[in-house]
Amino acid sequence: MTELKLYSNAQSRGRIAHWMLEETGTPYETVWIEYGEQMKSPEYLAINPMGKVPAMVHGSMIVTECAAICAYLADRFPTNNLAPAIDDPRRAIYLRWLFFAAGPLETAVTARTLGWEVPEGQSRMAGFGSYADTINALETALQDGPWLCGAQFTGADVYIASQLGWGMMLGTIEKRPTFARYVERAYARPAHVAADRLNGG
Repeated sequence: MTELKLYSNAQSRGRIAHWMLEETGTPYETVWIEYGEQMKSPEYLAINPMGKVPAMVHGSMIVTECAAICAYLADRFPTNNLAPAIDDPRRAIYLRWLFFAAGPLETAVTARTLGWEVPEGQSRMAGFGSYADTINALETALQDGPWLCGAQFTGADVYIASQLGWGMMLGTIEKRPTFARYVERAYARPAHVAADRLNGG
């Protein structure tokens, strides 16, 4: 039995964690969790008190939140070079956009989808400012490519490509050509293809 275990559901953000695990090439076990009673059971809440997936257990350690899982796996399993080294200047780019996606991007898209309005003149109080500012900033970061850190594909690309892919499919993020090309490149990676197959396509 492998010491690395992913708790997930095929219709969840767990697909991001699956993709990142496939990129590392390290063995892992998947525990499929159903929405509802099982996800809110005392047994699972002991792993993730939020009662959400994904959650990853590695030996005695528990990691939740997709951005954290991507960062943890990139550092813990460095063979596939999924994060710039600590002393590499590109590390700043990697961390910047990984956290941007987990904060401003996720919040801006959620706010837009649910119809949350930031009162006029109060955008400075919202971490994402506005949806337009957030999307424009991300587009600027992706224009040079092919990846956020130039030629190096990283865990930040796993996370951001996943968010953009779902957002454009669901209509919560506009289909800009820069985004579409970036997602197409990312989704063509063998690790994404394998993760997609695991989750039923």
